[in-house]
Amino acid sequence: MKGLKLSQILTLVMAVVISTASAFAQDYGDMPPQPTDYGKCYAKCKIPDRYEDMEMQVLVKEASTKKTTTAAQYNTVTEQVLVKEASTKLVAVPAVYENVTEQVLIKEASTKITTSPAKYSTETERIMVSPAYGKWVKKRKAPTCFSENPDDCYVMCWEEVPATYKTVSKQVLATPATENVVEVPAQYKTVTKRVLVTPATTKEVVIPAEYKTITKKVLSVPASSNEVVIPAEYKTVTQRKKVGGGGFTRWVEILCDSDVTSSRIRQVQQALSDRGFNPGPIDGVLGSQTKSALQSFQEKNGLPIGNLNKESLNALGVY
Repeated sequence: MKGLKLSQILTLVMAVVISTASAFAQDYGDMPPQPTDYGKCYAKCKIPDRYEDMEMQVLVKEASTKKTTTAAQYNTVTEQVLVKEASTKLVAVPAVYENVTEQVLIKEASTKITTSPAKYSTETERIMVSPAYGKWVKKRKAPTCFSENPDDCYVMCWEEVPATYKTVSKQVLATPATENVVEVPAQYKTVTKRVLVTPATTKEVVIPAEYKTITKKVLSVPASSNEVVIPAEYKTVTQRKKVGGGGFTRWVEILCDSDVTSSRIRQVQQALSDRGFNPGPIDGVLGSQTKSALQSFQEKNGLPIGNLNKESLNALGVY
């Protein structure tokens, strides 16, 4: 390959990868859907029939009517009776003073010149040597698979072969040298003095009239009779109904081996227990009782059956 350009070498490498992936797909027949991210694992699962609970309204008691009587209503009314008429009087208003501050100039404003030297910084740049690419890798039997037949349980994972880079460092100008003119502000002294704001005056104050309150009751709403409609009573009945057929298999995303941890198994066991499916001890072990409880949950909710697939985990609230 001596004398070839880097772009030509990369093109040859990608051609080899694509041809290898195509040959791999021919060796293993039916393949999972092409993922967009690396580190995904897939397996074939059985899809059960799907059911939904339908709610129906059943009449318990028919509508009827009854007569009611409303008593008369009264309001309390108050009236004002004049006891003493309004009048006026003169009141002296004293003068108002305030403290006023003034600024006296002590030193006038000026300027001075300062110089700032140039500043440099070191920057690094990563250069790609070879790009990343993906490949399908067949894994051993998944430990979460319910079947004993290895051909039912192999897992295909789309894994990344990472790109390679090298780092180059260089000095770049961050801030050029500058000259700045600095303003030196003027200096002032504060002087405070007392000044008249409002001179003394007199004002006429109104003395309001005095009243006496008299209370009495008056009719606001007369007595009446009404016919009230009593609505019919219903109760809700739940009926289970088939909404989709199953009985076939399809590729679904499952947990890869590295993600099947005892902590996650305990989360699955706790979620099953919270939903009324007995997984046995909450011990982080995917035993027969936990598998049976998980399969019952999958069948009841129309989820893929046979392993720890992402659809079942999402339904359990385990992420």
